[in-house]
Amino acid sequence: MRPFTYTRARTADEAVRAVSESGPGARFLAGGTTLFDLMKLHVETPSRLVDVTGLDDLSTIDTAGESELVFGAMARMSDVAADPRLVRDYPALSESLWKAASEQLRNVARVGPNLVQRTRCEYFRGGEPFACNKRNPGSGCAAQDGIHRGHALLGGSEACIAVYPGDWAIALVAFDALIDVLGPSGQRTLPVERLHLEPGTTPHLETVLAHDELILRIRVPVTPLGRASTYHKIRDRESYAFALTSAAVGLQMDGDTVTDARVAIGGVATRPWRARDAERALVGRALTPETAREAGDVALRGAVARSGNRFRIELGARTVADALMIAKQRV
Repeated sequence: MRPFTYTRARTADEAVRAVSESGPGARFLAGGTTLFDLMKLHVETPSRLVDVTGLDDLSTIDTAGESELVFGAMARMSDVAADPRLVRDYPALSESLWKAASEQLRNVARVGPNLVQRTRCEYFRGGEPFACNKRNPGSGCAAQDGIHRGHALLGGSEACIAVYPGDWAIALVAFDALIDVLGPSGQRTLPVERLHLEPGTTPHLETVLAHDELILRIRVPVTPLGRASTYHKIRDRESYAFALTSAAVGLQMDGDTVTDARVAIGGVATRPWRARDAERALVGRALTPETAREAGDVALRGAVARSGNRFRIELGARTVADALMIAKQRV
């Protein structure tokens, strides 16, 4: 780990100003559960860390509103996951957090920075002699001809097939969440679905955020689709592990007929992946194991597999189908 300077910000404006004035080498520090790992691996080599974990006004949780649920970016994952209204009325959001990490990490990690965690691709984290365009632009992608069991089926390119690793963002995308972001020029709002970039030819550019933009809060529109929802995650072991496949779904039904649906999938794409075609395939139809499986197949349509990860197309479709049937039991 290389030397760096440390500043503890007193306000969000102060934090943004400090990072902006310090240039591209500065980073916000919030929890640090990913950043410190990457610093040890020399993936991240910040010259300055600006600590925002003490900004109490960004740690509030407000789920009592009639139009939206609001989560300060510095709220702890464990606190949000345990919120009584989330547990009751939006189980997909709660489950995506408590299935995301160990209890120790959930007590430290914050819900805003969690959205921009970086990939666990072995080649990205391993460094030389492995080629990685995300780590060293223009060097190549060792995963293309390497061990790609856990790499992306959707949204990849010749330059990168690294999977987005998070869970929380998948559920937020399913429910049309927004984030408020503060930068040197002021505040802006954007959908979580537009936060992450597909790799294309520039996989080192992972989000639309500038280095000196700070996520302030997450806002989720109130919706009846939250009650009959779930976040279903398949992993190599039941305890803390990243998803092989996952699905966040929400349903509205009239009897056995789906009147509205939300489907987003994780563990299989280079960014959180909203499966709108799968949603359309469900609306107006009775939800049965057969129609749920059809929706799963639609969600994985367009997947590009390699020998090591081909099994995850079938697994992903089954994950969506099982999630839908779980959600149906909560209508």
